[in-house]
Amino acid sequence: RSQAQLNPQSFKIQLKGRRAILSFAGIILATIIMVRKAYKPVETGDDTTTATALASEVEAPSCFSDGLPLPQVMVFDLDYTLWPFWVDTHVTGPLKPTKDGLVVKDRYNDSYGFYPDVAAILVAIKEKNLTLCAASRTQAPELAREMLSYLHVPTSPSSSSSPKALSVFDELEIYPGDKKTHFSRIHKRTNIPYEEMLFFDDESRNKNVETLGVVMKLVRDGVSRKEVDAGVKLWRERNHRMKKED
Repeated sequence: RSQAQLNPQSFKIQLKGRRAILSFAGIILATIIMVRKAYKPVETGDDTTTATALASEVEAPSCFSDGLPLPQVMVFDLDYTLWPFWVDTHVTGPLKPTKDGLVVKDRYNDSYGFYPDVAAILVAIKEKNLTLCAASRTQAPELAREMLSYLHVPTSPSSSSSPKALSVFDELEIYPGDKKTHFSRIHKRTNIPYEEMLFFDDESRNKNVETLGVVMKLVRDGVSRKEVDAGVKLWRERNHRMKKED
């Protein structure tokens, strides 16, 4: 005989318990989703959607012209570091490029772009011949790469002369997992010591990369020229390289 036939009362109690557990789990999942969506500082699809300014119109971080040492590798997270959204949560493919490349449109015609200072920062890094990398743990790596292939790094009013963001990065490590894995691959491919790497990220949990020797600068409102200056200053202090070198 089945358990229900042998002890119907006990079976009913167990069934109610299982239903209660499933209901509670559903409430927790819904709460997590609501909290994560509420966290985003910029509502997509409205007038506050950001777009990067022309590199020529924004002053580059002062650390690139002060004559002091710079890290050989500069690494950026994507979500809430280079752009103000979670690409795996807020963006719905397929994506559509725009004429000027300052923003990308998604399936619902919502616009997505970089933070305002991003173009000036990326251009300054490349002008210094530093290695530029992205390290993201997004659950939508293909969508993130597509976003980078449509967004431009505008250097002049003509979009045709502005490179696509995807082309300015030397290394792209975009996939779920521990950021230490991302950095171990960057290290393996570039053969550059971890101590020569500076990382910008908005999540404090990713500071675990510092156990490798990387210096991480925590950013709260996206990367900006001031954040880059602060990050380079932190890297110099940690590595005792506050003076000009021959």
